[in-house]
Amino acid sequence: MSMQTKNWLGASALGAVLMSSTALPALADEALADLVEEVAPSVVTILATQTAQSQPAQVPDMQGHPFGEFFRQFGMPEGMPMPKQGPRQGLGSGFVIEADGLIVTNNHVVEGADKVTVRLSDDRSFDAEVIGTDPLTDLALLRIEADNLPALELGDSDAIRVGEDVFAVGNPFGLNQTVTTGIVSAKGRNISEGPYAEFIQTDAAINKGNSGGPLFNMQGDVIGVNSAIYSPTGGSVGLGFAVTSNILDEVVEDLLDDGKVDRGWLGVSIQNVSPDIAEALGLDGAKGALVSEVVEGSPAEGVLKAGDVILSFGGKSVTSSSDLPRLVGATDTGENADISVLRNGKEETVTVTVGAFKAAMEVEETVEELASGKALGVTVAPLTADTRAQAGVDASTEGVVVMSLKSGSPAEQAGLRPGDVIVKLGSQATPSPQALKDALQTEPTDPALLLVKRGGSQIFIPVRIA
Repeated sequence: MSMQTKNWLGASALGAVLMSSTALPALADEALADLVEEVAPSVVTILATQTAQSQPAQVPDMQGHPFGEFFRQFGMPEGMPMPKQGPRQGLGSGFVIEADGLIVTNNHVVEGADKVTVRLSDDRSFDAEVIGTDPLTDLALLRIEADNLPALELGDSDAIRVGEDVFAVGNPFGLNQTVTTGIVSAKGRNISEGPYAEFIQTDAAINKGNSGGPLFNMQGDVIGVNSAIYSPTGGSVGLGFAVTSNILDEVVEDLLDDGKVDRGWLGVSIQNVSPDIAEALGLDGAKGALVSEVVEGSPAEGVLKAGDVILSFGGKSVTSSSDLPRLVGATDTGENADISVLRNGKEETVTVTVGAFKAAMEVEETVEELASGKALGVTVAPLTADTRAQAGVDASTEGVVVMSLKSGSPAEQAGLRPGDVIVKLGSQATPSPQALKDALQTEPTDPALLLVKRGGSQIFIPVRIA
């Protein structure tokens, strides 16, 4: 039972005696029903339309494939042949955050769409303007020409505890205003979406079409944006993930400013501190981020050294290497930040002026259609100290980093993303763009399996190459 339900029931011993145990669940259900009535009108349906010119002739069907994506994004149709003519329409959820028409959803719901329509709970429909998107956190901000909309309040996602009751509202499979309940199963999850996203895990049932909808605490505040599920079959198995409301708050502020998210950059390659590394360095416990490499010409050059263990950044603790990119990314360019490090067995504080995150690198090579007729449709770059730092991989990783994807390409349809590091295609290692081209020409299977590093994790992604 949540704290709000306890307060609502009353704390007096007399009240506890007078209230029978059989009445408690009914009262709790009534409290939840009141909350749902209050917040549900703020949840909207997102319709994203792609014209025939911008869509591929066919989407590969990976249903039942033994190496189907572990984390299946939902909200857009997938896994079925598409006609060569006629528009394609995807379905997702969203919610109002400002009464004058600001709406939040997932980036993958509206990505590549030529037209976005928002349908309110009262069945009114509006054409939406995409104010901005942030693929690195899978968030998007829309605006419609409407006033006096019921807006939701953002809660503090850091304050919620594992085990607390939560509920989700969305449009799974097009079933509008569907409510599901559960608990917070875990916090601070990294589900391979990139170094700047942090997720709340919940067992509230979430399915395709819930994407972009809100996850609520029992005060009716939004504490997450439903973004992904873990499912071997594509249906809910009680493993849903929501981008935290605190990250959403930061992203919305940036998107409102200029339509994009400006992130700070430090210029270091980092890795987790294992118990053995902690013991070797004389560190009290496996914590912090170990600097394995400093990028030449970066803000960290001359300030940090390989072998430093970063314990805090800007006054906030760094418990693992995944914490640091989010803290640095949320820092304004040009701002001075104090960094607490363990160096040569002693703690000391250094100050760095945060630089601007570089969206692209100088060296790029395109891997597109080859003489063999096989294609990926990606632009990749070699792994350098700079690209390693931005992709979040250590010096031991060999591969190529994805810079961009061709619209409608096999790689885009398979779910590959900018910032992914392709380590292998099939059984062949891809330490350079040329190696990837060679592997593509000689790969005997279709679909082929790409071994990809993303956000500190390693996953297989099947992709059609012919």
